[in-house]
Amino acid sequence: MHANHLFPDLPHDFPGQNVDLAPDNAPVWMRRLMNRIEEGHLRNPLAGAEVTGTTDAEKQAAVLMLFAGSATSFDLPNDASVLLTHRSPTMRSHSGQIAFPGGRIDPEDINAVDCAFREAWEETGLDRRTATPLAQLDEVHIRATGYPVYPVLGHWHSPSPVAVISPDEADEVFDAPLYDLINPDNRLMVGWREWKGPAFRVADYVIWGFTGGLLSAIIDQAGWAHDWDTDRIYDLENTLARSRNNERLR
Repeated sequence: MHANHLFPDLPHDFPGQNVDLAPDNAPVWMRRLMNRIEEGHLRNPLAGAEVTGTTDAEKQAAVLMLFAGSATSFDLPNDASVLLTHRSPTMRSHSGQIAFPGGRIDPEDINAVDCAFREAWEETGLDRRTATPLAQLDEVHIRATGYPVYPVLGHWHSPSPVAVISPDEADEVFDAPLYDLINPDNRLMVGWREWKGPAFRVADYVIWGFTGGLLSAIIDQAGWAHDWDTDRIYDLENTLARSRNNERLR
């Protein structure tokens, strides 16, 4: 579903535009992260969590990790945030999860960046002209499906209005403040069966799995992290039951 069908005041997407990475345009407070990516420290951002899966071109996907914050700040700015969605509990896959905007790469998409921006527009109404694509991380295979997902990192230099565009896909769109995410009180390790991984609490939601792992890797490599308790493992099912996720494990 396209953004302008439900919100006619939101701009149309601009497919094929703004699809080239521009790492030199990263704000100063993201430069350490960019250097770590260039040095290969995020070559495998979910090491130990992903699986070897299909490389079927028809089942590749991309997500947009879009960070906002003052471009003039040398340190992590007070207004730093990341764009997230809450997937509708009625979705067939990953229902109730907090996720980055994203989805399957279409044949019409020029590359993963084009896909990530298109999906963000379809889900949130994001105007891709207000953001700069900075880097594309190596593919990560989702444990549940084995399908490759390409994370695209961007800076939202001129935040534009966003909203729930397709309620069947996402029922909330919000900017998660980075200072809330890096607060040690909001970070935790969760486990389910043999799996365990980092998670976050924000706005009464729990961010875990693919999204939680990527956020944790980004925060750690960027040098934004504070010491937090990585020894205690919280039961994921109980943790989700006390959250707003409305999510059931399968």
